[in-house]
Amino acid sequence: MAPVRIITDSASDLPRAEAERLGIDVVSLTIRFGSEEFLDRNLTPEEFWSKCAQSPTLPETSAPSPGAFQEAFERAIADGCDGVVVVCLTSLLSATFSSATLAAEAVRDRIAISIIDTRAVTMSEGLLCIELAEMAQAGKSMDEIVARGNELVPELGVIATIDTLEHLIKGGRLGGAKAFLGQILSIKPIVALREGVVAEAGKARTRSKALATLAQVARDAGPLRRISVIHSQCADTQTLIDLVSDIPTKFPLVVADMGSTVGTHGGPGIIGVAWIRDTN
Repeated sequence: MAPVRIITDSASDLPRAEAERLGIDVVSLTIRFGSEEFLDRNLTPEEFWSKCAQSPTLPETSAPSPGAFQEAFERAIADGCDGVVVVCLTSLLSATFSSATLAAEAVRDRIAISIIDTRAVTMSEGLLCIELAEMAQAGKSMDEIVARGNELVPELGVIATIDTLEHLIKGGRLGGAKAFLGQILSIKPIVALREGVVAEAGKARTRSKALATLAQVARDAGPLRRISVIHSQCADTQTLIDLVSDIPTKFPLVVADMGSTVGTHGGPGIIGVAWIRDTN
């Protein structure tokens, strides 16, 4: 057992296999479809997208409660960990960071806790979890892990394309005329996370051009340390994998399913690339 436990939230989209390999504890956000409430990682991707298709409105997402984080901290204490580093999605889009901070106050006299606001989401956050958990397994100190995490936050990147405007329309993020025009023209919006918030990063007239743009942006962001392709059950996931496969990185590509938290806002068919720039 690593003396330092890495804890993250489910918006990181960290694959279960990676979380298990590295002993990362994942605290789930909540997804609500009307009166039905689910923990993010308890819904399979198939179940989530099926429910989205049947719902006239978007599901709602909410941050984990402070109690959910405290339970994770208690598990770390019970396992004899010396400290905890929490890797949180951007505080500008969610109250998750605040929940973790509140929970930390309840146990600070029993275990050292540091919380990192990644200003990121999905696998840009997930890749940072992997980086820090590997350091923990290698026996690095909590101070070293926290310093590395803070050093890498500005180097995190993610860009994605949205296949359908349906979820943006349901969420009221597009005016009627603009939404109708976008559908008619089959425009594929491209979005990125910049300084912790979602920003428009361009548009493409076809899906294939959108994928090529994602790959080129990732390539131009180099040199890269780690890279990931994230997708929501997309038929063309392998196409994007092929497009980024020759981008030099220090660690192998990680392919991850887009979870309910991000999928709620992006809709089916959202696919993207996340990375950590190399600082060495």
